[in-house]
Amino acid sequence: MSSSALPDFQRFRPLRSTAEVRWLNAETGLDGTEFVYPMFLINGENRRESVPSMPGIARLSTDEAMRETELALSLGIDRFLFFGVPDEKDATGSKAWSPDEAVQRTVFELRRRFPAAVAITDVCMCEYTDHGHCGKLTDNGEVDNDATLPLLASAAVSHADAGAQVVAPSAMMDGQVAAIRAALNDTGHKNVKILGYSAKYASAFYGPFRDAADSTPSFGDRRSYQMATSQQIEAMNEIEADIAEGADYIMVKPALAYLDVITRAKGQFPERPLYAYNVSGEFSMIHAAAANGWIDLKNTVLEVLLSIKRAGADNIISYFSIDAAKWIKGDSQ
Repeated sequence: MSSSALPDFQRFRPLRSTAEVRWLNAETGLDGTEFVYPMFLINGENRRESVPSMPGIARLSTDEAMRETELALSLGIDRFLFFGVPDEKDATGSKAWSPDEAVQRTVFELRRRFPAAVAITDVCMCEYTDHGHCGKLTDNGEVDNDATLPLLASAAVSHADAGAQVVAPSAMMDGQVAAIRAALNDTGHKNVKILGYSAKYASAFYGPFRDAADSTPSFGDRRSYQMATSQQIEAMNEIEADIAEGADYIMVKPALAYLDVITRAKGQFPERPLYAYNVSGEFSMIHAAAANGWIDLKNTVLEVLLSIKRAGADNIISYFSIDAAKWIKGDSQ
């Protein structure tokens, strides 16, 4: 049968004939407003420490973070996820709730200089503990779930005191959202939102992040509190529990190996804004392949980010945010 004899509903190539036609017929698109830009924060001034395993990413002092923020805002990115890397650590991670630490000072400065920007703060202990685990340890060296909850709550309240509009507990302790919600309400922060790291997997894709945040466990691993990579139903149960405890937003982390989980989460919980975390390992492996000339960096990044949105994510946390926004802005002009 010749192509001219085909019925209209079987004629697909005209829908792909030019870049303009493809753009007009796109079912899913990126405009940059989906992006959340994560930053690693350190104390001091005029400090920008490159992360070797994450090309283009650095640990930033507050003043350097404000320069990065200004660039991101000029590209339409107005949400920022902050991770703190302290100079001193201890067994309980007490610097996590210090008002003088980098996260708290950067949030305060962000709100002062850029009131339209949204500060989202990671709430966990692994960056602050000298053992690298996400909570207080028992005498047997296991993470004590219940003893960790008030520590996470203290950190979240300190972030809210500094001006954070959203706190994001990532420790994967049972009951952490409820403990933080209660603490925020009790301290006058009822309007501060909670982004639950609801489905956070014990993934192999976190290595570069642990370099950047100096949070590699000194012994063992985190498999006893992060979710096994085989689980999908359990992920839905985790999300449901976070919502019941008071989470305003939900997250799936990582993104690329868990697109099925993103799709199921969006279908099962359509009323909750869904975040997907395009994590450090996903970022670094794309850069490594591009550096070897095996793939095209720009087109690969945009395809990956589009796949995450197409899977159902409303918001994408990505270290590619600034570069992707530049490419999208350039392509649209």
